[in-house]
Amino acid sequence: MKEEYDVIIVGTGVAGLYGALRFVGKKANVLLISKRELALSNSSLAQGGVACVLDTVNDNYQLHFNDTMIAGKHKNNEEAVRVLVEEGPSDVLKLKEYGVEFDIATDGTLAKTLEAGHSRHRIVHHKDSTGKAIVDALIEEVKKHKNITIVENTTVYTIEKATNGFVLGLISDNGDKLSIKTHYCMLCTGGIGRVYKYTTNSAIATGDGNMIAHHLGAEIKNLSYIQFHPTAFAAEENRERFLISEAVRGEGAHLLNCEGKSFTKKYDERGDLAPRDVVSNAIIRESLCTKSENFYLDISHKDEEFLKNRFPMIYEKCLQEGVDITKDKIPVFPCQHYLMGGIDINLNGQTCVDRLYAAGECSHSGVHGANRLASNSLLEALVFSRRAADDIMKRIDANRDEMIENVPTLQQNGTKKLPTGVRTEIRSIMQKVCFVLPKPELQEEALKRVGDIMDMLNDVELELTRDLIEAKSLAFTAYTVLNESVNRNND
Repeated sequence: MKEEYDVIIVGTGVAGLYGALRFVGKKANVLLISKRELALSNSSLAQGGVACVLDTVNDNYQLHFNDTMIAGKHKNNEEAVRVLVEEGPSDVLKLKEYGVEFDIATDGTLAKTLEAGHSRHRIVHHKDSTGKAIVDALIEEVKKHKNITIVENTTVYTIEKATNGFVLGLISDNGDKLSIKTHYCMLCTGGIGRVYKYTTNSAIATGDGNMIAHHLGAEIKNLSYIQFHPTAFAAEENRERFLISEAVRGEGAHLLNCEGKSFTKKYDERGDLAPRDVVSNAIIRESLCTKSENFYLDISHKDEEFLKNRFPMIYEKCLQEGVDITKDKIPVFPCQHYLMGGIDINLNGQTCVDRLYAAGECSHSGVHGANRLASNSLLEALVFSRRAADDIMKRIDANRDEMIENVPTLQQNGTKKLPTGVRTEIRSIMQKVCFVLPKPELQEEALKRVGDIMDMLNDVELELTRDLIEAKSLAFTAYTVLNESVNRNND
């Protein structure tokens, strides 16, 4: 690594990788920081696909716009949604150039499936592991270019302002600490799933970027807009639960209660294909009626070979849990899945902090409103990381001679060990108080307790480790979510 870069991108999901590739062939040195190994991200876990309008005979931008607005309860930023649906298709086609092998229909075009909330078949996919296919292809492409440096197993513990840039404090998994300067920084740090007891998110999703951006003065907006996916596999023990893609329902699966009966149309006329928040709410309400948390997804009526070919990863993972989806009902239950809020950005990915950008799940572009439409997440990561990178490159070209000055010294002291059980307590609080159907009567007390935890974690004598950074991030996230919820209750 060098001591100084033109751009540092924190996070190696689709937003970070695709954003980095925008600097290829340009006069810009880019550092790409991965908290763990390069391929570990929420993006790589995305199953369903990417929503985009490629068939303008049977679909159009206005329909995609309408579906996105309806799912988001019309709390979306309309201008951002327009940008998403109109510019997104060209980014998806760009992925083909990078080697992403989307499934092909019998007519030779990209195969398109249907997911909940969509009025047309418009989700392009690679079987049931689209995110992994995209991430793997982008990683291979990124590795080809000498102006992009990759560092893995490294956590950013702080970012401080300097004149004409920032200084980042990094800590590697072996405990080494160093400082790196950059003229521009793009945060692509992903979601906050680990603030809940059960999540579909990867182990790194602790909300670090939101805490760091807040420290710099960026606005954190609508962090309490959290999506719970209705059909995560109901494993007995695992905190990280694998997703049963919405595409399974799109291909004809039925949701059943503990008695083996369909029930979702009791709560919404769209039934099993209502938006995710509606279906999750229906499951929890039905659970209260039946006094059971046993729910199932049944697609065993479909052809066995079709299921194995269309959903090979889901088939294998379920089989490992003793469930054959070609014959058995799949046990499912809602769990935390996606963050709609985050670091507030404009249409070019800029925050209110000069030179600080954000893209992907950690950002709040406004495209999702209060609830994300299925398969719009990878599309958002592509569109807004591209816009952010292009905006940064224009500024680099216009200010070639500027120097990073007045760089602060970063504090790296502390020897006290992090108390055990802190993250577990935060997760338990959030799972109890802010799950699918929140408990407003418990939120003020929960807010006070999480505030006390934050105060304890801000002890400067604590040893600087990745565990401490993640605990601080989770506490900040929980506190912000609870504070927003309490304020909303009091309005």
